[in-house]
Amino acid sequence: MKSILLFFITTALFISCNNTQQGNGTQKLGGDIKIDGSSTVYPITEAIAEEFRAVQPNVKVTVGVSGTGGGFKKFSRGETDVTNASRAIKESEAADCKANNVTFLELSVAYDGLAVVVNPQNDWTTSITVAELKKIWEPEAQGVIKKWNQIRPEWPDAEIHLFGPGVASGTFDYFTEAIVGESGKSRGDFTASEDDNVLVQGIEGDKYGLGFFGVAYFEENKDKLKLVGVDNGSGAILPTLETVRNGTYKPLARPLFIYVNGASEARPEVKEFVKFYLEVVPQLAQEVGYVPLPEEEYVRQTEKFNTFISAIPAAH
Repeated sequence: MKSILLFFITTALFISCNNTQQGNGTQKLGGDIKIDGSSTVYPITEAIAEEFRAVQPNVKVTVGVSGTGGGFKKFSRGETDVTNASRAIKESEAADCKANNVTFLELSVAYDGLAVVVNPQNDWTTSITVAELKKIWEPEAQGVIKKWNQIRPEWPDAEIHLFGPGVASGTFDYFTEAIVGESGKSRGDFTASEDDNVLVQGIEGDKYGLGFFGVAYFEENKDKLKLVGVDNGSGAILPTLETVRNGTYKPLARPLFIYVNGASEARPEVKEFVKFYLEVVPQLAQEVGYVPLPEEEYVRQTEKFNTFISAIPAAH
């Protein structure tokens, strides 16, 4: 009888141990992690969330896409634990966070290049200058610059049909700042969407379409679209891992971020997720079409994270 009792006690302890430990020694966790924000950063974060779910199957990680601006609105109200951002937080957004007692940590996670794309049937556009992009997209162009041959006389006497991210998108903010010279300033007569897949489909179906979005979405759809080189005065450059990393693809290369809610970071599942994120993002970012930061930069981001969490009381 004693041996049977000892067997059941040993078995119960083994099951209990396995319910609190993973094979790699990581504590099993539960709870929900809510993420929203940039459609550009979404593929990176979703890939990492998928890997994290395999390690921590009892943690529910949801990743939404409402654009960088929309994500910051939710984040500033304390509705999300992490927000994806394709630009740095604005002063007004940081002020909203402060007003709602939301502390946060900014972490750089990768680089991205903005791709300028046209329909594959477009046989006249292989490159475009920064000045020509400004001529097309600046507010003064609305109702004035309507045809391709207004950009270059040898281009077709046909309407330009423009596609771009919506005004809540960090990609829109970045592009307008880099090309037009002021964030958020643009003509308004273009097909806008926070969903980059909508833009891909629009340009794919329109011979006279032209648009822009993150280069990762071009890589996913390169059989449907044609990439255009951007000339900033030094010759046309295409966005690649190398040209984005070394800065030659300018002005359309940029850093990408996640922002972490300080109150959320006190929860062990969120802390473990962000730690996991920084560990695996160099590999997964590249797998989904983005450019990893230099190794020493990830070390710096991890140090920022460790300093941040050391100042946060643990959740009970």
